[in-house]
Amino acid sequence: MVASVIWSLVGLGAGVLIASQLNFWRLNFDLSWLTFGRLRPLHTNAAIFAFVGNMMFAGVYYSTQRLCRCRLASPLLTKIHFWGWQGIIVLAAITLPLGYSRGKEYAELIWPINILVAVIWLVFAANFFWTLMRRNEKSLYVAIWFYIATIVTVTMLYVVNHLSLPTSLLHSYPIFGGVQDALVQWWYGHNAVAFFLTTPILGIMYYFVPKAANRPVYSYRLSVIHFWSLVFIYIWAGPHHLLNTALPGWLQSLGMLFSLMLWAPSWGGMLNGLLTLRGAWDKLRTDPVIKFFAAGVTFYGMATFEGPLMSIKSVNALSHYTDWTIGHVHGGTLGWNGFMAAGMFYWLAPRLWGTKLYSQSLANMHFWLGMVGILLYVASMWVSGITQGLMLNATTENGTILAYPNFLDTLQAIRPMMLFRLIGGTLYLIGFFMMAYNLWKTARSGAPVNGTIQITSAMDEMAGRERNGFRGYLNAPVIYAFLVITSGCVMIFGSDIIFLIGVFLTGLFTILAIAHFQVSGAKWSQWHDDLLKHGFTFTVLTIIAAAIGGAIQIIPTVTMQRAGNIEGRLQIPYTPLELTGRDIYISEGCYNCHSQMIRTMVPDVLRYGDYSRLGESIYNHPFQWGSKRTGPDLAREGGKRSDDWHFYHMLNPRDVSPGSNMPNYPWLFEKEANSKALPSKIHAMRMLGVPYPMDISEEEIQAEYDAQANEIVERLAEKGAYTEPDKEIVALIAYLQKLGAYEDTTEKKESEGEEQTLDLFKPIGTVNP
Repeated sequence: MVASVIWSLVGLGAGVLIASQLNFWRLNFDLSWLTFGRLRPLHTNAAIFAFVGNMMFAGVYYSTQRLCRCRLASPLLTKIHFWGWQGIIVLAAITLPLGYSRGKEYAELIWPINILVAVIWLVFAANFFWTLMRRNEKSLYVAIWFYIATIVTVTMLYVVNHLSLPTSLLHSYPIFGGVQDALVQWWYGHNAVAFFLTTPILGIMYYFVPKAANRPVYSYRLSVIHFWSLVFIYIWAGPHHLLNTALPGWLQSLGMLFSLMLWAPSWGGMLNGLLTLRGAWDKLRTDPVIKFFAAGVTFYGMATFEGPLMSIKSVNALSHYTDWTIGHVHGGTLGWNGFMAAGMFYWLAPRLWGTKLYSQSLANMHFWLGMVGILLYVASMWVSGITQGLMLNATTENGTILAYPNFLDTLQAIRPMMLFRLIGGTLYLIGFFMMAYNLWKTARSGAPVNGTIQITSAMDEMAGRERNGFRGYLNAPVIYAFLVITSGCVMIFGSDIIFLIGVFLTGLFTILAIAHFQVSGAKWSQWHDDLLKHGFTFTVLTIIAAAIGGAIQIIPTVTMQRAGNIEGRLQIPYTPLELTGRDIYISEGCYNCHSQMIRTMVPDVLRYGDYSRLGESIYNHPFQWGSKRTGPDLAREGGKRSDDWHFYHMLNPRDVSPGSNMPNYPWLFEKEANSKALPSKIHAMRMLGVPYPMDISEEEIQAEYDAQANEIVERLAEKGAYTEPDKEIVALIAYLQKLGAYEDTTEKKESEGEEQTLDLFKPIGTVNP
């Protein structure tokens, strides 16, 4: 709990700083480690993994011991887990501002830290499941279900999304590229929200809200429906982050459909939490814990209403790439996670130190300050996002001309809202400082509680066959669920006669299941109660429920023949200099403000150029489709502007783009680019399927690098812009000028029979942007 409070101040403080940088670019201080692009990942990682992560561990450890009526299995594993996690956070806080990043949102940490995360997470899992095995309670309570889902699903998500090929101790490339990487990333990113920021907090809700209200959970049956439907449906919804893009249409449709289905379980959980407070609403006037919990659950309902709404394709066309998404995310983070954390801390502190809360008034003031802060933040982002979306999509002359062709017009229009966001975030941060002071004074007024309770084990009543968890698989609900899901998949992916067979079987198995339970008189609740006695079986079924959606979406995408799915355009691989520039681009966090994906929408095409095809990013490890456009899309940037324009733009963006809020990048003109690592990088790229020549030597790579760098330097000198070939700015210019270069494969087909060779290092100016 103490660690969570400390990291919350760091994460929220970083958020306030980068919010101010968006409005006042000078607050980047021309320092590489203090720029928006590098600090934004620090803010998100600190908020998610440090603040909410530690809060989650505190809630899980506290409630699990009481729900299992036993101490944690291993104090040693608990210490390793705690200090290991804090060590990871410190490493992240050092490496991210220094520019060591994988370039994928919420997955920026470099590969050695990723391995540490996986090891420490497994330590946590081992301790948790070991404790479950030693429990003295027969049945698993609702909160435990959500903890199990969290542990197993986060393991699966994290491992798959972080599969990388190292090129050095501090650098690696994701094994997935282009659309595959985009799909895997948002399968991970969306479900990190689901299974790191939602399910563990729901478990905490199911334990702490009844405790605080002194009431049982409103509906146990609703809890069952909430859990299984949430675990099964959530994992399918990731593609809604990629609507109107080059992602295949069937994946976009699946993402939207399952996102809409999420309304039901999410609101079921919210109602279950709020109705648990029935008969205790009078405490809202006096008890800050109930206030925080009630507001937190309400924000959960709001966020889970807004999310599916934004996944509707037409709504997403307006909201995506704008501040509306930022408002949506922060409504959940500040309202749901932040307020649930505050409620839990205010409830826990007096019990952990055997005293009473130092100041109820201060806690109440924190609540209202935080509430005003959230409302200011979210409302300003809604207004900003909708304004931005409407302006960027506005056209005249029957849709043939953009109403606001200058991107910077939209930026200037939302500046007042960005200022209100800063004010709202600052109020919220002040509230957390008040909480930290209140908890510190509470701890100082008491002493750590260290009591002993005598209990009687209920496990001895379970003997023989009843303790055999494997029989949980062979029962009617599991079999019928398997048959219905399988036939449903046949229906979704089949065509013609296969589709009709899928429809028939889905209907048949559904009717059979209903008839079976009507005739036999069997009850689902009885089966579920039996299942809850078998932790292993329950865990396996949870894994299966969570894995199905991801497997159906990802396996076909990553196993398809990439060369046959490029929509007539094949990306031209980067030259050594361009590859170096791309790594610099990622290191500086440019993806936080710029996308490289022109959507299939008329305003996008009018503004940025022809829409992006699948094959145009096929060799991009990682993908750079982006999720927010504080600046314009760069998918067709190559060849649009001269080298010296990019030179001066990076030196001081306002010289060529008056009104820009982009930071200056003076260090790019001083630092030497790292070309020594190129052989290992190109070797790694070749292993990932990029068609670099097999026999190219280190000398040839360096010669290619030097030749292109010298050409750029000469062109710059002709315009009066002087630099040296080995500086980072040269490599970055080379990369920016390559964006959008592709080979038209439809022309190749016309000349079938002739030997085709791909000019991998085609010089700038002859590419086809």
